[in-house]
Amino acid sequence: MHTLPIQIRFNDIDQMGHVNNAVIMEYFDLAKSDYFTAVGLPPEEGDFTVMIVHFEVDFKAQIHFHDKVAVSTRVERFGTKSLTVEQQVVSPEGDKVYAVCHTVMAGYCRSAASAAPIPEEVKERIRNFDMQNA
Repeated sequence: MHTLPIQIRFNDIDQMGHVNNAVIMEYFDLAKSDYFTAVGLPPEEGDFTVMIVHFEVDFKAQIHFHDKVAVSTRVERFGTKSLTVEQQVVSPEGDKVYAVCHTVMAGYCRSAASAAPIPEEVKERIRNFDMQNA
């Protein structure tokens, strides 16, 4: 899994004294962007990209201001026109899981402004990257 350390900011903390659930979604977005950039598919470049069409999150434990966390990311499965990304907010040692997210992302062609199949070369690039970072 690709891992991105997250710096918790003071304004991430809500009145309950933990990182707000909506902020955790920002952590997942940061890590997805970093992941696809590391794979060689920066989200803001190229004619082909993927976009979020569905996500589910399970919150497992509270994150407090002084906790150290990271987000691990990998592609869990491929469809013809979509892929599913699995992410976890974890302690740096990986011994504590704070949240788990599964995001379905659809292939999209910018020039045609429509859904598009995920090219085999993109799938292969992601598979190779995930195997190297397993």
